[in-house]
Amino acid sequence: MRRITMVCLGALVASAILALAVAGLSQSQSEQEARQWKIHDRSRPHPPVITAGECSTQDHVGSPPSDATILFDGKDLSQWAAADGGPAKWTLGDGYFATVPGTGYLHTRQAFGDCQLHVEWATPNPPHGEDQDRGNSGVFLQGLYEVQVLDSYNNVTYADGQAAAIYGQYPPLVNACRPPGEWQTYDIIFHGPRFDSAGKLLRPATITVIQNGVLVQDHVMILGPTEHGQRPPYKPTPERLPLALQDHNHPVRYRNIWIRELPAKD
Repeated sequence: MRRITMVCLGALVASAILALAVAGLSQSQSEQEARQWKIHDRSRPHPPVITAGECSTQDHVGSPPSDATILFDGKDLSQWAAADGGPAKWTLGDGYFATVPGTGYLHTRQAFGDCQLHVEWATPNPPHGEDQDRGNSGVFLQGLYEVQVLDSYNNVTYADGQAAAIYGQYPPLVNACRPPGEWQTYDIIFHGPRFDSAGKLLRPATITVIQNGVLVQDHVMILGPTEHGQRPPYKPTPERLPLALQDHNHPVRYRNIWIRELPAKD
């Protein structure tokens, strides 16, 4: 027992040191960028001007910011592919698409790295099943790191597997789920991991999630790829990979999906 405790303690200390190092690096970079300019320097470059989007309601689909890449606009699934690279096999409805149980995950045809991702989803109504067998799907950043989609309205499951959990790692700060059948939103800020030329992890992935306007994941450090019943370590991956949506044998609906690529923080 002592040995197991010391190993766990060592892992926690190592994780804490890594998190502090990453935070220190980010702060140092930000300070360096800020100190390049005099206070109120009028020659400092201005940020680009964009047109902000419009929020959705239950009956009205909003619009994305003008600099976003639209992954689904309610019309077709041309931005998505099946696991074998062929056409997406999920069904297209009136302004949404839905999982077809047994057809497999969907993947974006384009690869993405650090990003702001907006996804709207709705679980079946009336609900069926309980625990994990109820409106189950998932949003996978880089196809590896899952933000759980689940009907968690009056439905109890394990904490790190409910809606808005970083699956198997972090429960959400609160349960902000709406009733089955209602549209819900995820706004996700993701920074992927970085590896050196030898494949050593230099920076873990981090993620922030806002569900239905409520902060539910506050810049947490992802421990590695998310999987059921295990926590595999990081393996070297490219900085840009496709996103994925999970087929978990439940007819979950999606609409209004867009993404904004963020400048890399190296």
